[in-house]
Amino acid sequence: MSAGAPDIGLRGGVIKLGAVTRFLLRVLGQSVPALKRPRLLVAQIYNAGARSLVIIMLSGVFVGMVLGLQAYDLLARFGSESALGVAAALGLIRELAPVLTALLFAGRAGTALASEIGLMGATDQLTAMEMMAVDPVRYVVAPRFLGGVIAMPLLTAIFDCVGIYGTQLIGVTMMRIPPGTFWSQLVNAVELRDIREGFIKSVVFGVTCSLVAVYEGYYAEPTAEGVGLATTRTVVTSAVLILMLDYILTAMFL
Repeated sequence: MSAGAPDIGLRGGVIKLGAVTRFLLRVLGQSVPALKRPRLLVAQIYNAGARSLVIIMLSGVFVGMVLGLQAYDLLARFGSESALGVAAALGLIRELAPVLTALLFAGRAGTALASEIGLMGATDQLTAMEMMAVDPVRYVVAPRFLGGVIAMPLLTAIFDCVGIYGTQLIGVTMMRIPPGTFWSQLVNAVELRDIREGFIKSVVFGVTCSLVAVYEGYYAEPTAEGVGLATTRTVVTSAVLILMLDYILTAMFL
């Protein structure tokens, strides 16, 4: 019995991975037609991105301020307080901004996507579309998937800017680091490869979070309990995948 349990779990995982892969290919196949409907796409970018701005900006400011305090305390031990801008910018652009933005996105926009599609299934709206020969993946899933993928890099960039501003508040206003030193070292230290790493991570996380959200919502049981479980699985699965993919991507870039 104990020897068969891992085999069952592994086989179930492979089957689930295959189902998600097929669903992703199906969504990607319908993404090109979805691009021909810019008004719907812009609406989904607004739902996934603009409605997440408040939590992203608030979190970015406080993360930047905490990073400024911690980095200043560490750098002061080596007499390198002037390098605070460099440490904050590299930490935010390459690591903190993509990861934290993705986690916040999964908790706010991801659950909204999963619950919205799940409720459409629970109220038979998806079934009605299929009976009218309308593909719900094309008209419901694909635009929401693309909206999440496009919104994630934009939200990450905003998190970067607000986070660096929060660090600047601590470093320049409280710790009396000369503003010219702070910004000049920051500009000279940040390279294109650092920005590219953060951008690639944000795109990968955007695809991951959006795919998990629309998949869980589309295949949620058509009950109130089923929709609730789908939103819970969206957050948990997205968080685990984000952290796992972050390690893989960081190791690849290094």
